[in-house]
Amino acid sequence: MEQMCRILIVDDETLVRQGIKHYLSWEQYGFEIIGEASNGREALELIETVQPHIVITDIVMPLMDGEEFTRVVKSRYPHIEIIVLSSYGEFEYVRSTFQSGVADYILKPKLETEELLRVLQKTARRIPSLQYSGGSGEHTVTVESVIGKLVASYDFEFDPDIPQRHFPYSGFCLLGADRGRLSPKDGAGLSDPGQQFADSLRASMEHIVIMPVPADSHLSVLLINVEQADYAHLLAKAESLAQSSATGQPGSGWVVSRWFSEFSELGSIFRDRLMKLLDSRFYVPEAPLLTEDSLPQQASHTAVFDLKRFAEEMKREHFEAAFQSLRHHVAGMAQDYSSPASEFRSFLGNIVFNITILLGGSGYDVKELDKAKFAYFQAIEEAGNVHEATARLEDFLQEADILISLKRQQAGDDSMKMLLDYINDHYSEPLSLTALAKHFHFNPSYLSTYFAAHNQEGFSEYLNKVRIDQAAELLRSSTAPISEISSMVGYSDHSYFTKVFKKLTGISPSQYRRKH
Repeated sequence: MEQMCRILIVDDETLVRQGIKHYLSWEQYGFEIIGEASNGREALELIETVQPHIVITDIVMPLMDGEEFTRVVKSRYPHIEIIVLSSYGEFEYVRSTFQSGVADYILKPKLETEELLRVLQKTARRIPSLQYSGGSGEHTVTVESVIGKLVASYDFEFDPDIPQRHFPYSGFCLLGADRGRLSPKDGAGLSDPGQQFADSLRASMEHIVIMPVPADSHLSVLLINVEQADYAHLLAKAESLAQSSATGQPGSGWVVSRWFSEFSELGSIFRDRLMKLLDSRFYVPEAPLLTEDSLPQQASHTAVFDLKRFAEEMKREHFEAAFQSLRHHVAGMAQDYSSPASEFRSFLGNIVFNITILLGGSGYDVKELDKAKFAYFQAIEEAGNVHEATARLEDFLQEADILISLKRQQAGDDSMKMLLDYINDHYSEPLSLTALAKHFHFNPSYLSTYFAAHNQEGFSEYLNKVRIDQAAELLRSSTAPISEISSMVGYSDHSYFTKVFKKLTGISPSQYRRKH
């Protein structure tokens, strides 16, 4: 039987990857799509596991572009053929990839089924170990191909003998993890945490078959064939391994689906069980191994956040109440793991946006906050769990609190200036705290506290300082009697004036006049 030609697709556009996968029935022409990645770095993680014959790669991609990816692949895996996808303006990049040894290139605007098939067939025939005949003859349908189609929701029929030949035990479960939160990169390349975990399980259990499942490049998924009687033992072993691997990697961990007996259920178990468990890990990051039975008791469903009321509180500048209600709501959402992690992140991002807009609309200087909000969006989006995401929101709220306090302080400074200006203009009058409070429509006790909080001296101390400064000026520049000067600066009691003057200057009014 003729061997299938295995293809890996690398493109940062999901629609392009999906389009290529669904162009036609690849098996009919002797091809098998065995994986996909959104950039060169992710693709390098997959190559060792899926071992493609041909890689179809875009040129312009984030993290590691097609030019660098091509150079690395041809250096490490010279037997792998590479086909480059490019746009019209990327010819210089394409030319550099040819220097690295690419097989061919296709212009994206001209990417059509016939052209892609022609290039793939021509490239496959160049691979000596493949013995590709261009789709004629009988091809071996691999169990990996069947697994990939079930996981990708293909509607197709497969020969039941295919899984029976590979899986001797009565049932299955799926084990998966987010690759990004597992093993770190080493100097020699990128290790496959799924392969490492599979090897450890095989070493600790006899009656088990493990096969990697082709999934998104950020996931590591294993299909485990095991008897139902051994399922509990498998969970114990997996939890022990997950616990050990999590020791130096906070937040890392695996999830395990329930045991199921029908191989045909693989696709639905992957989508409806495993993927939901992986999403739930966002809310339960501390568990090294998560199963449906080990999920914490579900909190009551969080009510819809009343954004209208929140906005009204913000407009009234009731910020403490608004932020308190927000924190309470977020705390409830953080325990509602039935909600997708994307919804939680989206809610926090929307709140950051709305608070920035509402503060700007209320006259606050949000220039710096507006610049910073994009960094908060990204930090929330990249948060690995609910605690990290909530902490980023709290960072934003604290920054907003500082902005609010600065404006309130500025408003307080403006009010204080009016009070001080009034005292400086009316110091010669029989001025009192009660009279000042009445003039500015303050409560006298509040004004006393406010004055002390916003000025170095209290009201009486400041008034005496202004009066004595004016008296000293008159003593220096005029020949008016001291008793008259006392009255001119607002003191009706001459002896009290003398006492206050000596306290503030260290000498009596008469001594001050003689000295100056």
